[in-house]
Amino acid sequence: MNPVARLRSSKRTPLLQVVKTAVAVVAAVLLCRLLIQGPFPTFAAIAALLVVQPSINQSFVKGLERSAGVVLGVVLATGAHLLLGDAVWVVLLVIVVAILIAWALRLTPTSATQVGISGMLVLTAGVVTPNYSADRVLETVLGAVVALVVNAVIVPPVLLRPGHLAVARLARDTAAAFEGVAIGLTEGWDQDRWHEALLRARALRQQHVQAEASLVSAQESLTMNPRGGRHRTILERDVAVAEHLRVLVTRVTGMTRAIRDNTAPDLRSDPMVGRIATELARIGADLRALGRQVESTELASTSEAEPEAMPDGPALTAPLEVIRPNSRHWILIGALLEDVRRVREELLGEDD
Repeated sequence: MNPVARLRSSKRTPLLQVVKTAVAVVAAVLLCRLLIQGPFPTFAAIAALLVVQPSINQSFVKGLERSAGVVLGVVLATGAHLLLGDAVWVVLLVIVVAILIAWALRLTPTSATQVGISGMLVLTAGVVTPNYSADRVLETVLGAVVALVVNAVIVPPVLLRPGHLAVARLARDTAAAFEGVAIGLTEGWDQDRWHEALLRARALRQQHVQAEASLVSAQESLTMNPRGGRHRTILERDVAVAEHLRVLVTRVTGMTRAIRDNTAPDLRSDPMVGRIATELARIGADLRALGRQVESTELASTSEAEPEAMPDGPALTAPLEVIRPNSRHWILIGALLEDVRRVREELLGEDD
């Protein structure tokens, strides 16, 4: 791989975040020059650059991490200067001690790095005095606070749409998996085609993981976000639907694997298999309706409708009953019936 390509991200940082970062840096520097007499407020500028994050919650955490690292680094550097002077070996000693302190305290990478950087900057910037050190800490706190305020005031980010659409897409793809099983049972697929269906069903697990990751990002973007109130209801629905889909993905994967491992040419001739296929097709229809319902929900809506409710009621019929078990395939048919029952309970919210 081209080493230069590693310098570039797969996607750009949103322009709005770039603008907010620039505004935060300028505001932090101007505020420090107004309140603190001294050299250029480097610590404030660095804090503002680092604290503006994709979410307010992340900005708050970054601000705490950086402030803690700066306080430790400045205190360490000031103490070392007063005791040992400002020789080159003292700077190196402070950096090494900062690394060891960060390791001993199990600091986060941001705080750990900041301890050493702050100590080095303080010792190499010029005359070190208690007032100088206190000003650098104040600069950092001001820069972090300004960045947090800017991120909260200028269109605070709401990352709800990616997770919202991912849940709707997962519902559609899960519906397609159930419909595929119904078609396979009806047409009498061979083992190779069932194996292909199993691979597609297994891929749903990774898709569910990605959807959950998007929902976690959405939850984080709403934490401490003044715009979050009107969006939380929809996010809660999406989380509930994703949890339902997790169970259904497991069921359809298990059903597909069971059929692949036990399929036979005469399986489709059993009347119960046809009824199971019909029920699975109805499950697919219900899931497609659920996916359309999730996707069509406006992100600004605050309706309290249940996410799993179907517009025209569920298509599932009454539970299937076996009158005469199949002598060859009764284990497979029994397993499929049990899976259909559990899927029914998940969709309808029935108790075991």
